[in-house]
Amino acid sequence: MKRVLFVTATDTGAGKTVLSSLLVQYLRDAARSVMAFKPLCSGGREDARALHAALGEAASLDEINPWHFQAPLAPVLAARREKKQVTLAQVLRHIQARRQNYETILVEGAGGLLSPLGQRFDSRDLIVALRARPLVVVPNKLGVVNHLLLTLAALSPAIRSRARIILMSPPKTDLAAAANLGLIREVLPDHPVYVFPWLGANFTRRSALKLPAVRHVLKALAAD
Repeated sequence: MKRVLFVTATDTGAGKTVLSSLLVQYLRDAARSVMAFKPLCSGGREDARALHAALGEAASLDEINPWHFQAPLAPVLAARREKKQVTLAQVLRHIQARRQNYETILVEGAGGLLSPLGQRFDSRDLIVALRARPLVVVPNKLGVVNHLLLTLAALSPAIRSRARIILMSPPKTDLAAAANLGLIREVLPDHPVYVFPWLGANFTRRSALKLPAVRHVLKALAAD
């Protein structure tokens, strides 16, 4: 079996693409064979373009992101506005047809874990079908511990045990953000939690990869 990493989150805008694009670049820099997919995009293809750039254009944008829709809605709703639909079987066929030559496959979801992606499927369904390791991106803010626990509870025990938590640091730490890491480790003592630093609004992949805190997280995820 190829190793499959699935980047999901507790919500939209959590930082999935930041982590995904940097992890892809880190693996390529380490001479690891990697392919990345953002199967569905809606409201623009910026996330897929970031993966495209991180892959060094080794794959086309349409290979990385075969389904994209204009409306800034959940992909299933954006597709319906264009009188289209995407099924789980279609997504799996697309990924399986292109995974054979790569050591690591990274798949980035859209929105949170249970946000509908297509006709009666979501990121959880893809994780199960691909036998993937979930990388759960968590924005460090008030209320996120509840969101994280609900996200993990939605996974089966076997899949939940393989999950890794990436806590994305905010631009400014408040009282809740300062306490969240300790609370997460208290309520989830068996889950590895990695703290990802705030990179600023105008970071580049290369500048981010020079940061020891970034490299620490990526090295751990790459070796896991």
